[in-house]
Amino acid sequence: MSPEAQPPTPSLAGASRRELLALGAAAAVAGCSSAPATAPAPDATAASAALFADLADQSDSVAPITAQERAQRRLRLGELLASTGHDAFFCEAGPTMSYLTDVRWGHSERVFGLVVQADGTHFWICPGFEAEKARLRTEEEAGGELVTWEEHEYARGALARAMVERGLERWSVDPSARLLAVEELRAADASAVVASGAPLIGALRGVKDAHELQLLRRANELTQQGILAASEHVRPGMTASEIAGLMRSAQQSLGLSNVWVLALVGPAAAYPHGNSRETTLGRGDFLLVDTGGALHGYQSDNTRTWTPAGQPGAAQLRAWNAVRDAQRRAYDAIRPGVRCADIDRIARTSIEGAGYGAAYQHFTHRLGHGIGMEGHEPPYFDLGSEVVLREGMTLSNEPGVYVLGEYGVRLEDIVAVTADGAEHFGNWQAGPTSPASSSD
Repeated sequence: MSPEAQPPTPSLAGASRRELLALGAAAAVAGCSSAPATAPAPDATAASAALFADLADQSDSVAPITAQERAQRRLRLGELLASTGHDAFFCEAGPTMSYLTDVRWGHSERVFGLVVQADGTHFWICPGFEAEKARLRTEEEAGGELVTWEEHEYARGALARAMVERGLERWSVDPSARLLAVEELRAADASAVVASGAPLIGALRGVKDAHELQLLRRANELTQQGILAASEHVRPGMTASEIAGLMRSAQQSLGLSNVWVLALVGPAAAYPHGNSRETTLGRGDFLLVDTGGALHGYQSDNTRTWTPAGQPGAAQLRAWNAVRDAQRRAYDAIRPGVRCADIDRIARTSIEGAGYGAAYQHFTHRLGHGIGMEGHEPPYFDLGSEVVLREGMTLSNEPGVYVLGEYGVRLEDIVAVTADGAEHFGNWQAGPTSPASSSD
């Protein structure tokens, strides 16, 4: 659900919600502790990595997405544009641009964007002085004409020329595009129709193909493997930060990149995104670890809650079983044609039936989020979602019970909608005393 900060100290430019939450948590810890919110010391990092020398890098176990596959995605987007009466789609740098071209570019006040037309062809809107740099970035992967603009005319100049030359009047815009980019598009031609591209992106990226499912499946299997490997080194007296370091090192050793970890001990886990206090693991404490990483750009996200030392108390055990039951009931209901809201409701009703109150009393957040190239992306399992599940959609299934001042329990696994039900990536956690999996 939410990671801690990653080394080195990151830039806020283009930071995701997950990364911003992590930075905020790290800054808060720094404010009440003499230890800086930075990466572990080099010797600690090396020592942690040495613990997992027996874990082989498995990043090559699944091939990355190819340029040919991305070309097919652009053609599919063109078909979607044509079917909805749009002439062109515009996006800035970010997950959608990477999905379509594998081109990455930083955000600044100067607009750089990709335009895909209804025939599946594409071109780039680019600051004139960056043209050669852009050409080097684009020609090998995706090609496409560079339509440049000079400093005095802004991006609206290039967009206006493109609109006239290509007859582009109805535009669909990536929902993550910044307002300044949308304003440039509107300034280029006040009569142009500019609409949200959220439905198109939902149809394009929300349903994963076989290769994407393979990447997501493997990424989540590796995260579960890393959690288990790291758990063997968790001992009473460790701080949450030390435990997070173990989890990070194990997953990196397995070949995941951009690994993030949220480790919460005891009462700290009653805050789903954690709080600002460093905590130390005691006997009988629940440890909640929410973590994931990336495999060739596709994300994992798994949460396990267990007692590394001792047995859970009666209240903890009851809560763990309630969360486990809610997760399984939600999973059993997933299939094409079912609304996302109904899956959330099934889990919430299960939690309520176990005695933890109605609505959001102790199950305080939605059931889950879509996942793919972004850790959080549409669709979402929440009570307000009218999205109807389709084969190939991938989401997290993560109910929880949170009792302030006492404990928090969350179990999270990634599921994919299949032709007649759902597939679960990896294995379920078997019980509350270990993150070890059950294959049933």
